[in-house]
Amino acid sequence: MMLPYAWLIAALPLLASLAVMFFGRRFKNGGDFIGIAAIAVSFVLSLLVFGQLAGGAEPYRFTFTWLNLGGVQVQNGIAVDNLTAIMLVVVTLVSMLVQIYSRGYMHGDVRYTRYYATLSFFTFSMLTLVLADNLLLLYIGWELVGLSSYLLIGHWFENPGPRYASMKAFITTRIGDVGLFIGIIILYLTTGAFGFPEVAAGVAAGKISGTLLTIAAILVFSGAVGKSAQFPLHVWLPDAMEGPTPVSALIHAATMVAAGVYLVARSYGIFAGSPTALGVVAWIGTITAVIAALIATLASDLKKVLAYSTISQLGYMMVGLGVGGYTAGVFHLTTHAFFKALLFLGSGSVIHALHTQEMHEMGGLVKKMPVTAWTFIIGTAALAGIPPFAGFWSKDEILLSAYHYNPIIFGLTVFVAFLTAYYMTRAVILTFFGKPRDHHKYEHAHESPANMTGPLVVLAILAVVAGFPGSPLMGNWFGKFIHFGEFEAEAAVPSVMAMAIGAALLGILVGYVIYGTRLVDRRKAIAATKPVYTFLKHKMYFDELYAYTVIGGTQVLATIAGWVDKNVVDGIVNAVGWLGAQIGNISGWFDLTAVDGAVNGVAAVVSGAGRRLRKWQTGYVQSYALTFFATVIIGVIIYELIGG
Repeated sequence: MMLPYAWLIAALPLLASLAVMFFGRRFKNGGDFIGIAAIAVSFVLSLLVFGQLAGGAEPYRFTFTWLNLGGVQVQNGIAVDNLTAIMLVVVTLVSMLVQIYSRGYMHGDVRYTRYYATLSFFTFSMLTLVLADNLLLLYIGWELVGLSSYLLIGHWFENPGPRYASMKAFITTRIGDVGLFIGIIILYLTTGAFGFPEVAAGVAAGKISGTLLTIAAILVFSGAVGKSAQFPLHVWLPDAMEGPTPVSALIHAATMVAAGVYLVARSYGIFAGSPTALGVVAWIGTITAVIAALIATLASDLKKVLAYSTISQLGYMMVGLGVGGYTAGVFHLTTHAFFKALLFLGSGSVIHALHTQEMHEMGGLVKKMPVTAWTFIIGTAALAGIPPFAGFWSKDEILLSAYHYNPIIFGLTVFVAFLTAYYMTRAVILTFFGKPRDHHKYEHAHESPANMTGPLVVLAILAVVAGFPGSPLMGNWFGKFIHFGEFEAEAAVPSVMAMAIGAALLGILVGYVIYGTRLVDRRKAIAATKPVYTFLKHKMYFDELYAYTVIGGTQVLATIAGWVDKNVVDGIVNAVGWLGAQIGNISGWFDLTAVDGAVNGVAAVVSGAGRRLRKWQTGYVQSYALTFFATVIIGVIIYELIGG
């Protein structure tokens, strides 16, 4: 039975990370084989776990007392159920392919060993998040994923772009993480537990309900908004493309950004208790999908086109979860991981050959790089939702759920399907077809080595077949697996399927007409739509808006705080210091004049008396006798006077 040993799936990448970190430089290839071997074993173990659960094994959960604080016991542990099994396979498979691909892409990098150590550490962090049976351990994995992302995006930190992008990603996602942490605390204080089953049971029992539950659920969702780059915290993901392309494929297509979707899915028992919170998830997802798709239509950087596409598709997944399509959201998360990782690695292959990310410097590469080109086209078809590719089946489920939930959300998601097909057709034509726009780069272009094209072929196959388990052709097996056998697929609506396919085909047609023919003069079209073009070309001015409000506001606040510190706080401190000095002066004067004067006066009296009494010490007996008798006589006189 493999389930009790599922913790090894996360432990192996951690051990590999430590081994590469401390001993990697002793090996010829920087110890990259250690990370690849470890994740390969983790992948095999994940397949065993998946196979056992698919074969009917009961989900496994192991907990132990982690902390005992004043009699309050905090439990920790791992849980392995069907959702976990799906994510384990996705994370380990994509991570393994990315590590193999990186041997070619990152060859000769100055920090090659560090790269592999950090990559394995990221995989460990993500797998910890997936295996967590409670919100607390998930949050620990969540923050480790954020740290790993920061290190990998800023891998080339000597350049200002990656350095800035890594800080932007780290700070932006922290905003959402603060909300997630507060939400976890609220849920613990009301339900008395961190475990997902216990918290869900507390919600079902009414321990937390109404407005407070809605607030807690939205706060938990804010973590997903940050990590999965949802509006309005989506601005970090396009800049994160400054990192190595394999990192983009692993973190920003298949794993880390999917963590937010996974969080909502894993916490669905919490969200199910608040229709308002689910509505927020649905609408934020819709807005994100539309905004990112519109910006992607004019992006000229190949990786940023894919980055905005990722944001848009993550919005799609949130729509699925928010409108009640739990299965649809998780299904699209799974299929998207494969074809978007394929597209990112395909873009990396192009960048590796041409040393540019600008599509307007490409063209005609299908002849020079046929494997990269055709696998990229397969990924595009899957992303666009062309049947029978994987994206068609998962997107269709989301559209069907949206159709039954809200007509506006449904209409907008169909519009996004059109935009997706359009901007991906544009990217394919500009990159692989037409005449070369930079002949020097074109002449030096060549197909990537086998350790880069091999993962592309594997992912291309998955982009074709990964959707079938969730399709009616296989009896909606995926839905039954996720729901532990209790699942009934929504009845197909032919008009919804027709609109989904029609939107995709129309997007491809429009993209081809504009970029594959000369029927449209693009310069005249830009001139005719100048305000809209400028608005989208500047990414709807979100960065400028945040620069003037959040960043500018922070700077103003810092300036005010500095003035208050200098003029008010320092003024009070200086006044207190001056007053203390004056009191010290007075105290010194009093000590010198009064206290020392009194002491010196007593000393002077004693000294003077001593000098005078010393004169009585003559050494003559007769003088002492005279003094004695004089004293007796004076004493008798005084006595008589007092007595009288």
